[in-house]
Amino acid sequence: MPAEDIIYSEKYYDDVYEYRHVTLPPDIMALIPHDRLMTEQEWRAVGVQQSLGWVHYLIHKPEPHILLFRRPRTDMPGSGH
Repeated sequence: MPAEDIIYSEKYYDDVYEYRHVTLPPDIMALIPHDRLMTEQEWRAVGVQQSLGWVHYLIHKPEPHILLFRRPRTDMPGSGH
């Protein structure tokens, strides 16, 4: 499975989290569950590569080929994360 075909968004933020979305090509889509969130071990096993702390937190049913990730912000003093 060609990990180079995986597309990573820029990060975007709110007051608590940083977010990014990852777009998967069709051949990888066939390997992922569509009815539940993926564990870090599962999304890494299909070729998604990110630094530590990212969590697959939401399934957007109209676009299941886009995985939505978030992690607590670490760039703000006093964020508590």
